[in-house]
Amino acid sequence: MKFLETMLPYFQGEKIEALVFILPIGLLCLVFGGWLLSEGHPGFTRGVAIPFIAMGLVIAVIGGTVGFRTPAQTSQIQKSYSVDPAGTIKSESIRMETVNHAWRWYLAIWVVFTMVGLGLRLLTTSDFLRGFGIALVFFAGVGLMIDGFADRRAQIYSSGIGELKALN
Repeated sequence: MKFLETMLPYFQGEKIEALVFILPIGLLCLVFGGWLLSEGHPGFTRGVAIPFIAMGLVIAVIGGTVGFRTPAQTSQIQKSYSVDPAGTIKSESIRMETVNHAWRWYLAIWVVFTMVGLGLRLLTTSDFLRGFGIALVFFAGVGLMIDGFADRRAQIYSSGIGELKALN
């Protein structure tokens, strides 16, 4: 039972973040980028629009995929736990090690987005590149926000799994 008390909040938080924050942000970015392109302005506007459309699509797909797969994933883990508690805890521990290892890479991506974005905004004279740079900084902030919550949730879940592994 302790495992379910640890697992369910993790996956519930994942689903809520995906469907209430990530997916809507992605859709809004698509709408905003499309609106900017429809204005027909070259330069800065187009520089902002292109990353908003590209990243909006990526964010919307990730948000939808995570949000809609989570209930089935949760159900599958619950069924597995009812049959083989120790095996489920072990497999979740391994899976979460992979998840937790990825946070460093995501952070590196957001740092690169920030640095490149600031460089384009501050060190170029091209209106297009300045707009592109500002959009990269925006998405670095969004990524840091999303991953900040997700990382904390994963750490709590991983810690709970670690405690359960120690008991077995």
